[in-house]
Amino acid sequence: MNEEDLERYESAVELQLYKEYRDVLPMFKYVVETERRFYLANRVDVNERTANGSVYFEVLLEDAWVWDMYRPARFLQKVRVMSFRDLNIEELEPGVQI
Repeated sequence: MNEEDLERYESAVELQLYKEYRDVLPMFKYVVETERRFYLANRVDVNERTANGSVYFEVLLEDAWVWDMYRPARFLQKVRVMSFRDLNIEELEPGVQI
């Protein structure tokens, strides 16, 4: 597989992932963005933690979907995310669609 084939494959997977995101979005209540991942979830619990003088966030998600083109299964029952960086958590309007 050459570089051009790989780019075409990744573009096709990205388009498929976007279409899946668009289809599942109305099923979820929250959008959660971290520095590494993008999630949709129906329950979000954020806890501020301190370790060795540094503050970090522990985010617990339930009934979630993750934007990750390398995962064969994107629906997750429970997710635990820990981040020292910014988090963005938005509550979606009911029935939101793209």
